[in-house]
Amino acid sequence: MADRRILLVGTYDTKDDELTYIAEVLRRQGGGVVTMDVSVLGAAAGPVDVTKHQVAEAAGSSIAEAIAAGDENFAMQVMARGASVLAARMYGEGAFNGVLVLGGTMGTDLALDVCSALPLGVPKYIVSTVAFSPLIPAARLPADIQMILWAGGLYGLNSVCKASLSQAAGAVLGAARAVERPDRRKPLIGMTSFGKSFLTYMVRLKPELEARGFEVAVFHATGMGGRAFESLAAQGAFACVFDFATQEVGNHINGSAITAGADRLTAAGLAGTPQIVAPGCYDLVDLVGWQPLPVALEGLAGHAHNRLLTSVVLDVPRRRIVAQALAERLAQARGPSAFVLPLGGCHALDRAGADLHDAEGISAFAEAMRGLCPQAVVLHETEAHINDAGFCDLVLQIFDDWCARGLVARG
Repeated sequence: MADRRILLVGTYDTKDDELTYIAEVLRRQGGGVVTMDVSVLGAAAGPVDVTKHQVAEAAGSSIAEAIAAGDENFAMQVMARGASVLAARMYGEGAFNGVLVLGGTMGTDLALDVCSALPLGVPKYIVSTVAFSPLIPAARLPADIQMILWAGGLYGLNSVCKASLSQAAGAVLGAARAVERPDRRKPLIGMTSFGKSFLTYMVRLKPELEARGFEVAVFHATGMGGRAFESLAAQGAFACVFDFATQEVGNHINGSAITAGADRLTAAGLAGTPQIVAPGCYDLVDLVGWQPLPVALEGLAGHAHNRLLTSVVLDVPRRRIVAQALAERLAQARGPSAFVLPLGGCHALDRAGADLHDAEGISAFAEAMRGLCPQAVVLHETEAHINDAGFCDLVLQIFDDWCARGLVARG
């Protein structure tokens, strides 16, 4: 008996040799295989566990309809919908423990949907000819996706592509054996932050919250971290959120590639999850350090964090625009919401006397937030800096009050 089963997805009419090879590697390692065919035009060379007809039917369509459309994009989207529905259903029934999808651009497009349909903690591997390519938008990537480049694998097996295929097979099976799924016995708090060189509140807050019986997950708000945070918030995974590094909102509206999307700072509110929000690093726009500075941001003061990431400091008009964007997102909240405004500054470099301190900018942002903060959101001000104990004390006071009033679920 195989100890773990892997759902192996691909077009078995054109990539049967590669998929069969992967299945053989999995079985040699003691794993089980569940095969799903997402072909449209051709037939699988051998029997599969989930046929292409079953996939199309799960999408409310048929192979005949997909072919009749005469549009390969339409056809593959039918298969993507069906494969996603079936994968989620089958996983819920315990049919497999991890998934591996093989493909070029078509297969990768489908693979991203299939992996997104599965919960956090399910091993998700994509072997793709376009892995790590700019063709793949960050918004399509699930929080725990793994990819490997299918080098030399466009047509047929060879020793080059076998290296990638066998690694992927071993990786997904090993992950399925080793993974520790999220423990839902404790209520979870989602917190956003940056590293301790900029923000340090989590150092004090995490043990305090754990002592109150909560688990704390801190998300690095550099685009992908914010996407993972928003994705889990949309699923209702958090008992409460401490969203204190909202810089990704400013990144997005200022055109940075380091973005968590237009819906950043909305998922928790729309889900009705209690949220305490603060504007950590709101005055900075993070940019890809090795790319030219956008023309619209030229002339602003900057800070090179490393060779990958650099920041520019927003001027007063742009800070007011960020305040408006934060307020618009907070206005969508359906649950208890508080906004904490640290008048002493919002990251390590904007304290009085620090390199990026701008007293006029801090004052202008505070004034804008006072005028724009939605009526349903309780605005709390503190003279403290966001990294000061006073900020953490205020946050814990708000949180403890919500817990006492039963606004935060304890599981």
